[in-house]
Amino acid sequence: MTLKLALVASALVVAGSAATAKTRLLVNCFWPSSHFACSEVLPNWIDEVERVTEGRVTGIIPPKSVAPPPEQLAAVEKGIADVSVMFNGFFGDGVQGPRVAMQPFVAIRGAETMSRALWATNRKYFPDEVSTVHLLSQFVISPGELYSQTDTPITTLEDLANRKMWVLPGPLAAITKELGTGVVATPAVKSNEIISRGVVDGHLGLDPQAVEAFQLLPYTKSTTRLSQPIYATSFSVFANSDKWAEISPEDQQAIMSVSGDVLGAAFGKRWDEAAAQGEAAYEGAGLQVIMADPAFEQALMEASAFVTEGWLKAAGDTGIDAQAALDFYRSQLDGAMN
Repeated sequence: MTLKLALVASALVVAGSAATAKTRLLVNCFWPSSHFACSEVLPNWIDEVERVTEGRVTGIIPPKSVAPPPEQLAAVEKGIADVSVMFNGFFGDGVQGPRVAMQPFVAIRGAETMSRALWATNRKYFPDEVSTVHLLSQFVISPGELYSQTDTPITTLEDLANRKMWVLPGPLAAITKELGTGVVATPAVKSNEIISRGVVDGHLGLDPQAVEAFQLLPYTKSTTRLSQPIYATSFSVFANSDKWAEISPEDQQAIMSVSGDVLGAAFGKRWDEAAAQGEAAYEGAGLQVIMADPAFEQALMEASAFVTEGWLKAAGDTGIDAQAALDFYRSQLDGAMN
């Protein structure tokens, strides 16, 4: 074979290898494998990524999480996982933007709408805030509710202050502690350990699907339904920066076309469906729904104002126009509801 023919043959081999090269993403999911985030939403996203990249980028979800929930960012930064999801409260004080959706009395009962609103707010006010990984999406889940485990519903600030409550860590724990409530704060996945043993006599922060999923209906007697939910939780989806850089710009653009608000809305929609299923189980479990007195709701709103004041300062300190971001997020929700 002449040198020229050998060079041509070598070039064809290299070109063929490049054409068939695939990037496979290890997509971690910290929820149990049976949870719809792991069994439906993320697998569907992987299918969409493979479709829009014509098979050049694929993905796989490990059977068990490669790291605990608070360590998802570190796992992706280190390359233990290529893509993961994390509660935005675990980012630390340097990432404040997505907490706009976690401020008291900002949420609505519509996770799909909140998720689209959060991504729009991210793109406008804090698109580059998460810098050590490539941000793929942000989303919000259905809001947490207020529940009583005794025959007496929680209908006043005094009722709440006189209880011992399991509370989701973060703003809700801060609010209830400020009221003088006895607080046991753990991650949601640990709630059953506390609530089922009768350690507390109420809980605050779980949405209806979580109450059902964590098998808490037998221990819950009533829920006090506020006209506007007190709190919702937001999450981020992100990729390892080096792994992302391996993907061609064209495929990166294609992946983002099925990520961003598209992926966020998919998470939110599925949470909305699960929340509706959870609420449908109330009647069969004998769980009573009490509509909150407006005076109680107003008092709770005033008692929680310090949380938003603190966030406005903290977010402002990172360079975000926090009040504008909060106003914009609220306007996105109002626009979707009207």
